[in-house]
Amino acid sequence: MCGIVGYVGSNLAYPVLIDGLKKLEYRGYDSAGVALHTGNSIEVYKKEGKVSALEGSVYGKNIQATIGIGHTRWATHGEPSDRNAHPHSSNSGDIAMIHNGIIENYAQLKNELLQKGYTFKSDTDSEVLVNFIEDIKINNECSLEEAVRIALKRVVGAYVILLLDKDLPDTIIAARKGSPLVIGIGDNAHYLGSDASPMLAYTKEVVYINDYELAIVRPDELVLKNLGNERITPFVQKLDIELASIEKGGFDHFMLKEIFEQPQTIFDSLRGRMDAEQQSITLSGVDKIADKLLKANRVIIVACGTSWHAGLLAEYVIEELCRINVEVEYASEFRYRNPIITDQDVIIAISQSGETADTLVALENAKKQGATIFGLVNVVGSSIARIADAGAYTHAGPEIGVASTKAFTAQLAVLYLIALKVAQLKGTIEATLFNKLLADLAKVPEHVKEILEDQDAIIQEIARKYSDARDFLYLGRGYNFPIALEGALKLKEVSYIHAEGYPAAEMKHGPIALVDDQLPVVFVATKDSYHEKIISNIQEIKARKGKVIAVVSHGDEVAADLADDVMFVPQVHEIIAPILSVIPLQLLSYHIGVNRGLDVDKPRNLAKSVTVE
Repeated sequence: MCGIVGYVGSNLAYPVLIDGLKKLEYRGYDSAGVALHTGNSIEVYKKEGKVSALEGSVYGKNIQATIGIGHTRWATHGEPSDRNAHPHSSNSGDIAMIHNGIIENYAQLKNELLQKGYTFKSDTDSEVLVNFIEDIKINNECSLEEAVRIALKRVVGAYVILLLDKDLPDTIIAARKGSPLVIGIGDNAHYLGSDASPMLAYTKEVVYINDYELAIVRPDELVLKNLGNERITPFVQKLDIELASIEKGGFDHFMLKEIFEQPQTIFDSLRGRMDAEQQSITLSGVDKIADKLLKANRVIIVACGTSWHAGLLAEYVIEELCRINVEVEYASEFRYRNPIITDQDVIIAISQSGETADTLVALENAKKQGATIFGLVNVVGSSIARIADAGAYTHAGPEIGVASTKAFTAQLAVLYLIALKVAQLKGTIEATLFNKLLADLAKVPEHVKEILEDQDAIIQEIARKYSDARDFLYLGRGYNFPIALEGALKLKEVSYIHAEGYPAAEMKHGPIALVDDQLPVVFVATKDSYHEKIISNIQEIKARKGKVIAVVSHGDEVAADLADDVMFVPQVHEIIAPILSVIPLQLLSYHIGVNRGLDVDKPRNLAKSVTVE
C-alpha cells in the first residue's frame, strides 16, 4: 500500500526523497511527508494530498540534511489529514518513523501507553508503534536497534518501518514483516524503498530484505540481523530495470503508455519460452515441479482483483487442455476458509507485485499443509517469488498505473504457455491443436499492435458517447466471460462508473431488468463456439432498446450490424482470443476516465500493491 523511501549518504537527502516519493506515489496518495536529521534535530514535514502538496509546504524550510526518510500514504487507520500523515514522531520528538502495514494489536499497546502518560496526535496505529519503541528504549536503557527488536516481538501484523533517532545522525534503522523493502547500495550511500524504482537513477545493486530481518543502514555500511540479533550476510542482486521504464515517455498517462507497451511486453513474456516453428515450450519452473503437476489431484489458483480474472481464464484453459481439476479462489477468502489442502495439490499464485498480503498468507498456510507452490509474479525478488517452490516471471516491466493493463496480458501469455506445456507433457492435447495455439500465440504481439493502431481513434469516439453513463453491463461467454469481468473492473477503477460483468447466459436471470435505452451493454462477442448464442443475447438487449457496444472479430458482419458501436480484433482460436479482446476494453475505460476529467493513473481510494488486509 503505502510507499516508503530512505536515504543516507553524502548528498542532500530531500531531493532524493521527493524524487523517490513521486515514483512510489502509485502506492498511495492520501498524504505525504519526510523526516530529515539536520544533525541537531529531526525536522518533520508532512501534508495531506499528493507529493506536490508536500513540496509546496516545505518551501523555505530547513532541508539541509544528508539523511532522511519519506512516506506517501494509503490510509488504513485514520482519515487522510495532515495529522495522520507520516512520518510520526515519538512524544519526546527524538524518534521519527514511517510505516507501511497494519499493527493489529495497536489498541492494546495504545492503552498501555496511555496509562503511562503518553499522548497521541493522530488516529494511526503507526504513532502507537513509534511511542511503544521509545518507551522500550527509555525503560530498558537500550539502543534504538535493541528497542526495535524487542518491540517487534510483541507486534502483531504487517510492517515495514524506517526510523531516525536524534542520537544517531548517520543511521536509519529498518525492519520488515509482510511488506516489501529494498535497499540500494550506492557510492558511500544507501537508498531504501518499497520497491526498486526510487533508486534506479543511482544504483543497480540492491538487497531484498526478508521477513523478520532488521537493517542498520549507514552511508558506508549495511548490517542485517534477525530478531535474535544474529548477523546475516546481505545477498546483493543486480537490477535489469531501466529508468525509462518508470517514466511516461511522452504519453499523457502511465496507463496509456502501459496499454501501448503491450505488443512488447507480451513478446517479452513469450520470448525464449516458445518456438512456434519447432513446436516447443521451455518453462524451467514447470519442469521443476513437472512430477507434481502431472500427478496433481487439482490445481488451485489464488489471486486478487485483475489477477483473479487471469486465473479464471486459466481455469477454463487448463481444464480444457490438461484435463486437471482447477479451482480459482480469492486469496482473501481462501486464507480464512480453512480449505482442505493436501500434498497432491498444486497452488498457482498470481500477483503483479508479488507482495499481495492475502495471497502471501494463503500460500504460507497451504505450504504448511504440504501443497506445492508455483508463483506467477512480475516483480523480481518479491515475497511470493521467494516463498514459491517454482515459478515464472511475467517480464512485463514496472507497471505504474494503478489499474493493471500490461501485467494482466503478460499473466495471460504465461498462463497459456503453462497450460500448453503441461498438456504436452500429459499427452492430453493433439499435435494439430497444440501447433495451432502456439502459432496464434506467437502472432499476439503483432495483433495487439494492430488493434492499438487501428482502433484507438474509433474507441475515443465511442468513449465520448458514453462518458456520462451511470452504469454499464459487460457480458461474455466461455473464455470471454473473464474478459467481461475484467472490462467492468477497469471501468469502475478509472471512471468511477458502476459496472458489472456477467456470463451472457446469466443476463436473463436478473441483470436484464436493468436494461433500458440509457444502459450501455458491452458484449465480448468474438467468433467462437458460443457465437450463435451470444448473437441471440445481443438481440435480446436490442429488443429492449439497450445500447450495444461489441468487441467482434474482423469479418463478423452479423454482430457488427447488430451493435450500436463496434470494436474490432483479429480472429484467432477462441482460446487465444481473450488476450486480444481485453485491449479495446482497456482503451475504452482509459478514454472514458480521461473524458470525465479523472486521474486515471491514481484512482481514488486505490493503491497498486495491496500489502495489508
